[in-house]
Amino acid sequence: MESFGVVHIDDVAVTDVWERLQADQRAVLVDVRTRAEWAFVGLPDLSSLGKRLLTQEWQTFPDSRVDPTFAQRLEDTLKSAGVKEDDEIFFICRSGGRSRMAAEALTANGFRRCRNVAEGFEGPLDPSRHRGRLAGWKAAGLPWVQG
Repeated sequence: MESFGVVHIDDVAVTDVWERLQADQRAVLVDVRTRAEWAFVGLPDLSSLGKRLLTQEWQTFPDSRVDPTFAQRLEDTLKSAGVKEDDEIFFICRSGGRSRMAAEALTANGFRRCRNVAEGFEGPLDPSRHRGRLAGWKAAGLPWVQG
């Protein structure tokens, strides 16, 4: 996946992520949004798959600083959960930006199958400037719970 210092992260549609999480018992989903987003916007619900969502902030709230220990802390969490470096790991945020950076950071730590959830949990803004209606996890009708 890495050549000449450039890391390529695949974007995977939310419905495909759901199918892959369902088909591969080792695949995991990591939500990298802030605690405030988890609490007020909601979280993907993987309970019907017999899985647990992993959560770790890429940026801290309210100052939006990137956590410099993110990759190491997540690596420790993943290894404690039995996740191996060749397991498929999906990263989700609000709309796909932070999750891509998080996937790149973990790939740089040796995890080879990091993927970005395209359009994230809420997707882009609609004409009324609301999220969660046009695309993303919520708009696709995938299971989620209020945090």
